[in-house]
Amino acid sequence: MRNILVLGAGKSTSYLLDYFLEKAASEQLHLTIGDLNPDAIADPIKHHDSCSVMQLDILEETSRKEAVAASDIVVSMLPPSLHIKVAEDCIAFEKHLVTASYVSEQIKALDAQAKEKGLVFMNEIGLDPGIDHMSAMQILDRIREKGGKVLLFESFCGGLVAPEYDDNLWNYKFTWNPRNVVLAGQGGAAQFIQEGTYKYIPYHKLFRRTEFFEVEGYGHFEGYANRDSLNYREAYGLQDVLTLYRGTMRRVGFSRAWDIFIQLGMTDDSYTLEDSEGMSFREFINLFLPYSPTDSVELKLRHYLKIAQDDIKWLKLQELDLFNSDKRIPLKNASPAQILQYILEDSWTLKEDEKDMIVMYHKFGFELNGIKKQIDAHMVVLGENRTHTAMAKTVGLPVAMATLAILNKEITTPGVQIPIQKEVYEPILNELAQYGIVFKEFEVPYLGYDPEAVYDK
Repeated sequence: MRNILVLGAGKSTSYLLDYFLEKAASEQLHLTIGDLNPDAIADPIKHHDSCSVMQLDILEETSRKEAVAASDIVVSMLPPSLHIKVAEDCIAFEKHLVTASYVSEQIKALDAQAKEKGLVFMNEIGLDPGIDHMSAMQILDRIREKGGKVLLFESFCGGLVAPEYDDNLWNYKFTWNPRNVVLAGQGGAAQFIQEGTYKYIPYHKLFRRTEFFEVEGYGHFEGYANRDSLNYREAYGLQDVLTLYRGTMRRVGFSRAWDIFIQLGMTDDSYTLEDSEGMSFREFINLFLPYSPTDSVELKLRHYLKIAQDDIKWLKLQELDLFNSDKRIPLKNASPAQILQYILEDSWTLKEDEKDMIVMYHKFGFELNGIKKQIDAHMVVLGENRTHTAMAKTVGLPVAMATLAILNKEITTPGVQIPIQKEVYEPILNELAQYGIVFKEFEVPYLGYDPEAVYDK
């Protein structure tokens, strides 16, 4: 039997675990799941003949090392900051490692040791990052193989609610870690290159600078810039590209309303509030507004941010029940961001039978035989329910497929890497298509920069 150790069994692992157990007999796999709260793992998984479940605190060194040593390959679905402990164990015990997270500098530093020991450390093999890399590289490589020169690459991805359950004014519900949604865009200015000119958007302006596009059959969307679009210039072979922009997708109007929370300071996670436990939603909102002996909280907020009473943004705030005096916050010494997350989860949590939706959108501009062309490609995936979400499907399946490919020596290049090589992306994209995860491509008129035009870029 080949032993796969999965560390962490959170929301993104339902399809991952199903995939391994469906393949267990034919591929001779035994699955060990280590999680801090194993009771939360579904009974069909826990009681499967090819599965063992253990309570594991990743910070408890002895148990963690024993679990890694007993495995053939390790899949870490832990928070990104904990990957390094697992990665160091994998080096020590000579085990392959797979994660869906961005490559940290600490993980990068293990590259030479991983290569020396012939170990594959595959990272960024989920959805975004993951499917975005693989699908983009497949089309970029195809353009280059034909002799084309890439001029423009834009990529957007969003976790949203399926259209039939899109029943609030924000057109949004949580489909992944709510904390990451609340803190999105923080930690430095977003940077990208647009028509040969570097552009920067500070956090306090991020949600007021959006791109707009349409996905066939699913309507209009907007996108705001991810923190650093230039990270992948070298990896994608786009050192000379004129436009490189990566962003997050939402329904049109979300960003303009979300900007209210940023302007008030409610997404700040750097300090805690005194006496937060027991505070009402209304009292929380009032913390961020000027004092007035006469004006209501509602009036102060509208005046402070110049929001008209009939503005859709105001209706969105009311829909969240933000001005309720009876609803209370149960969190002690919480940051504004933690309290905002609690309030939003009260309104935006998927119900048991509701479905989410993943949308990914790529735009490629290129020159071939002296003619400028453009390809737009998009992927839409719908979830089954609150457990088997589209998010879990598009994150978990690529991780699982890469893990099995490494075990079967179909992916052999050692070292710390992301899935941009053909030996990785081609078979995984082909297999993902069997699960309905496919891109539709459209040739459209090139919409890039006109060098004959006179304007400041």
